[in-house]
Amino acid sequence: MADIERIENDFLSAGVKYYGSELTSVKSKKTGREFIWCGDTSIWYGQSPILFPIVGRLLDDKYMLNGKEYSMPKHGLYRKRNSTLVSNDGSSVTFMQTDDDETFKKYPFHFDIYVKFQLEGKSLKVTHTVVNKNDGVMYFSIGAHPAFNCHIGDKLIFEKKETLSTEKIDSDSIRLNEKFPLLKNSNEIEITKDIFKEDALILSGIKSKYVTLNVPEDRYSVKFDFNSSPYLGIWAKPGAPYVCIEPWWGVNDSRDKTDDFSKKDEILSLDSGKKFEMSWQAYFDEQ
Repeated sequence: MADIERIENDFLSAGVKYYGSELTSVKSKKTGREFIWCGDTSIWYGQSPILFPIVGRLLDDKYMLNGKEYSMPKHGLYRKRNSTLVSNDGSSVTFMQTDDDETFKKYPFHFDIYVKFQLEGKSLKVTHTVVNKNDGVMYFSIGAHPAFNCHIGDKLIFEKKETLSTEKIDSDSIRLNEKFPLLKNSNEIEITKDIFKEDALILSGIKSKYVTLNVPEDRYSVKFDFNSSPYLGIWAKPGAPYVCIEPWWGVNDSRDKTDDFSKKDEILSLDSGKKFEMSWQAYFDEQ
């Protein structure tokens, strides 16, 4: 079995790993330019992990559900499991994961998750669909974490002028209670050498529907539509030549932890037999 499934259309080619359904490449067919971070293990091994059923880290990597304690690693379970290929029609590919005995020990719910990667013109749309296979309500978070090549000094430009504060996390990846001013009636964030020295920017209350990564040195831009996700994480290893633009339906724990997973900050609830869908879309424009 191949480790990667490949898709293409007239403008782009893309590759997705079986392991974690992780996007590993989006290339221009016109120029051969690679838009996705290479996953250099000396800097950051990831490329576009999928975050489920938590986003970020739990306090002490533990949570309570119905009076029982469970343990789960940062960003959850999906990203470090093999996925099953559902279909590949040439320009789109769909993978899925389902629960098993090992996941149930850490996350006591039955689920299916489908992740579809669809090339549409000069864009890639990624759709995540969560299915609740339990008799009762299922609680979860889900997020995306794609990394795009860029340079220090490049800018992220929101659709509209924003006044935003950022939440931050401590050395244990736990959310601080304080918020820090980031934008005041402005729409530009410059990617500096030190902007991520205290880890990710965690943004909420965004009016814009998309943000554009401008890479003038390489004469391209990536317009990223985050489809009204309640949180947007922005992150890279300090000084590294990429930036992650991360739509989140969920967020790291704070130290004001609730007594049950069902009451976790920004947790999603899904009724029996129902589906939840989140998507993002990146439009690649070369000058």
